[in-house]
Amino acid sequence: MTKTFRALLGATAVTAIAATAYADTITIATVNNGDMIRMQGLTDDFTAKTGHEVEWVTLEENVLRQRVTTDISTKGGQFDIMTIGMYETPIWGANDWLVPLDDLSEEYDVDDILPAMRGGLSVDGTLYAAPFYGESSMIMYRTDLMEAAGLEMPDAPTWDFVAEAARAMTDRDAEIYGICLRGKAGWGENVAFLTATSNAFGARWFDEDWNPQFDSDAWANTLNFYIDLLNDAGPPGAANNGFNENLALFQQGKCGMWIDATVAASFVTNPDDSTVADKVGFALAPDAGLGKRSNWLWAWALAIPAGTQKEDAAKQFVEWATSKAYIELVAEKEGWANVPPGARISLYENENYKDIPFAKMTLESILSADPNNPTIDPVPYVGVQFAAIPEFAGIATQVGQEFSAALAGQQTAEEALEKAQELTNEEMEAAGYK
Repeated sequence: MTKTFRALLGATAVTAIAATAYADTITIATVNNGDMIRMQGLTDDFTAKTGHEVEWVTLEENVLRQRVTTDISTKGGQFDIMTIGMYETPIWGANDWLVPLDDLSEEYDVDDILPAMRGGLSVDGTLYAAPFYGESSMIMYRTDLMEAAGLEMPDAPTWDFVAEAARAMTDRDAEIYGICLRGKAGWGENVAFLTATSNAFGARWFDEDWNPQFDSDAWANTLNFYIDLLNDAGPPGAANNGFNENLALFQQGKCGMWIDATVAASFVTNPDDSTVADKVGFALAPDAGLGKRSNWLWAWALAIPAGTQKEDAAKQFVEWATSKAYIELVAEKEGWANVPPGARISLYENENYKDIPFAKMTLESILSADPNNPTIDPVPYVGVQFAAIPEFAGIATQVGQEFSAALAGQQTAEEALEKAQELTNEEMEAAGYK
């Protein structure tokens, strides 16, 4: 890119978020993922352009979800910007809890946002949260361990192949575990992973009459397969591991495979952080031969709670952090491999990004996720790794605790599913679905 073009981009960004006559201090709640930590380190650029200061409240994923949900539902007013996702945004937007983002600048180019991301963050065509990054899920694997096991990873593997490879790569004496998967309880942790996995096994949360389906053979097959696989080829204490814990294990060279968010690809291939950066391959999330893969669809996005006294400053930050110019800023400071992925069409058309080894697989994974038809049998809900109803978060939090307890050996898979069926049925009846 020429210096002239970069300068023009910078000038455009400054124009788009022109400094106001007065300065505010805005408070932002966000998750402790690597891309958000990087954003905090670049905030001086925003302050220099606008005069506004930023205070960060950075929280672990489960805690963030709880804090922002409590704050917005009680009109607590603690935050001017919240980091939320595709589950919360349509529900909260429909409740008028969020400021509509229908007046972003022309330079911002809303039409450049990937349709899957824009659609999942909109209500009736109005955007209520801007995607900081978008993701699906895919397999990240050690190419050297796969080769040593005498196996070759297909671009689109089955769960049976993944299980075979995981067991073949495991060497417990060397602290190498064939597969690392989410086990930590939480509707956005183990339940997200297991719901996406269950889609491939033919399971679903509810039938078309909102009857819970945890008593189905498909759910029994899903949970038993997962527990057996982690017992045979997973790390010790897998029931305590979420995204960040498994990321650390993979970077330390202790995972043969990790199936998780596509956004992790830049972290496992970064030689500054990963001991196996030059030995990582990528493949689509596995299927079970029934027509659906186990990949999800998600965006971590920035939203402005209705009632904030600092709406103008908050909108300027949202534009800055989710713009094309921000991507250029990260590329300049950290390299193209580390820019926030999965949100903008133009990123995947950029010649500087096309050769990034995980770019193509990330985009394919995002485009193949179908939140409107997530399961093999029909369902009354939208969402791949969640059901987009207000009650889901509370129900799935409890279900996640039962699944985690089963993985930890505190109960059987059958007992966990029986409890999940009972509690989900009770909650859905109380909510008036039945």
